[in-house]
Amino acid sequence: MQPAEIRYYLQRAIDLSREGMTAAKGGPFGCVIVKDGVLLAEGYNRVTSENDPTAHAEVVAIREACRKLGTFQLEGCLLFSSCEPCPMCLGAIYWARPMAVYFAATRGDAARAGFDDAVIYGEIALEGADRSIPFTHVPMEGAEAVFEEWVNKAGRKEY
Repeated sequence: MQPAEIRYYLQRAIDLSREGMTAAKGGPFGCVIVKDGVLLAEGYNRVTSENDPTAHAEVVAIREACRKLGTFQLEGCLLFSSCEPCPMCLGAIYWARPMAVYFAATRGDAARAGFDDAVIYGEIALEGADRSIPFTHVPMEGAEAVFEEWVNKAGRKEY
């Protein structure tokens, strides 16, 4: 992809971030997904308008792109975000497996606007009991057996 095309799609993501923010849908974040030079999906942050903490621009766009493609992976796709993806979106991006990600603003820029993900990045590195929201492992009989069943399941769809 040529630099002018990259800038074009990043500008669209920035425009979407402003559109969603101005319409009071959520924070100032936008995302587009492109495949084979065609804009496949786009999204802006909808966290506050949908009362959904997972409705970040990247997740909204990934969901739309996957629906359109009829698959849970974005093979051959490029993702363009108005800002460096947060930890949740980073995880969603890795699960979706696009070919590449381009972003305009940095997480530092977002932090200066009040969207600071540093605490989440720090929490990930901690053991469960040491996190600000404690995570407690409670071993349960049968929990591991489900994974064994998955491993032995005929015709399972890998992802």
